[in-house]
Amino acid sequence: MDLKSMTLQEMQEYMESIGEKKFRAKQIYEWFHKHLALSLDEMNNVPKKLKEKIEQTQEIYGVKPVDCFISKIDGTRKYLFELYDGNIIESVLMKYKHGNSVCISSQAGCRMGCKFCASTLGGLDRNLTPSEMLSQIYYIQRDTEERVSNVVMMGTGEPMDNYDNVLRFLELITSEDGLNISQRNITISTCGIVPKIKELAQKHLQITLAISLHSPNDEMRRGLMPIAMKYSIDELLDACHYYFKETNRRMTFEYSLVAGVNDQPVHAEELAGRLKGFPCHVNLIPVNPIKERDFKQSMPKSVMEFKKILEKNRVNVTIRREMGADINAACGQLRRKKLQSRL
Repeated sequence: MDLKSMTLQEMQEYMESIGEKKFRAKQIYEWFHKHLALSLDEMNNVPKKLKEKIEQTQEIYGVKPVDCFISKIDGTRKYLFELYDGNIIESVLMKYKHGNSVCISSQAGCRMGCKFCASTLGGLDRNLTPSEMLSQIYYIQRDTEERVSNVVMMGTGEPMDNYDNVLRFLELITSEDGLNISQRNITISTCGIVPKIKELAQKHLQITLAISLHSPNDEMRRGLMPIAMKYSIDELLDACHYYFKETNRRMTFEYSLVAGVNDQPVHAEELAGRLKGFPCHVNLIPVNPIKERDFKQSMPKSVMEFKKILEKNRVNVTIRREMGADINAACGQLRRKKLQSRL
C-alpha cells in the first residue's frame, strides 16, 4: 500500500505506527487529495524530518507527463503519462457544456483481447494502483486549472480486472476529504466480467456501469470479444438486470459499429429484441480504425438507420460524438505509438 492510496483512517494508523501525531495524516491527505500535491516537497507545513521518515518507509506513486496533444477541432486533450516503472498510460480530457470529463486508464495494457481496441494489442503489463488512477485526474486538473466534474473509466485496461484497486480509487475520489466527485458523475466501462458485475452490484454504489456489448448475439460477439467465450449475452444481461435491481441505476450499453460486421438493420432489430423493456441506454460508437485491424467505420447512413430501428422499438439511444479525431484520442492509439517508438 503506497501512501497516496491510503484512506484517511489508514494514513492516521500509519502515522501512529511511526510515532507521529494523527493530525499529520489529515495534513498530508489533504495535500494529496485536495491541493493535488505531486510530492512531499510541496507540503510546506509538514516537518522535514517527517518527510524523511515517510520516504524511508513509504512509496508514493503518481504519474509523470510525457506528452500532451490538444485537438484543434474541439479542444480535447490527450495526455501520455509514464509510471515509476517505465510503463506508459494515457488519459483524455473532454470539455462539455456540463463540465470537464476525464477518461482514465485502470491498467497498463489489457488482456481482454477485444478485436477493435488498440489497448489490448500488446497484452497486459500490470494493474494500476489507486494512486496512479487518481494522479491522472489530479495532474489534468492542475494542468488546466479547471475542475474535473466527471470521470470515465474507459481508457486503457479493464476496470473489473483490477477490481480491488478500482474500488479503493472510487472511495478516494468520492471522499469529502478529497475532490469529492459525486458517484453519479463516474462511469465504469467493462467488457462483461459477470461475477464482478454482480459483486459490484452488492456495493450499492450510484456510479453508472457501461457494458461493452458490440453485438446482438453470441456467435458474432465471440468473434469480436474473447470474454464472450466465457460468458454468454444471456448471462451478461442477467447480471445487468441484477445490477439494476440492486442499485436502481440505468445501464449503458456501448455498441461499436463496424462496417459490414455488426451494423446491419437485422442486427439492430436483434439488439432491440434483447434490450426491449429494460431501463437502459445504448451508446452507438462508429468504430475507430486501427492499422493492425481491417475494421472500417460504418457509414453515417448505416449509423442513422441503426439508431432509428432502436428508437422505433423504444430503446433509448444516442450516437457518441467523436472527439479528438485529429490527435488519435481513441483508446490505446497514442500509447501504442509511443511504445513502438521505443523499440
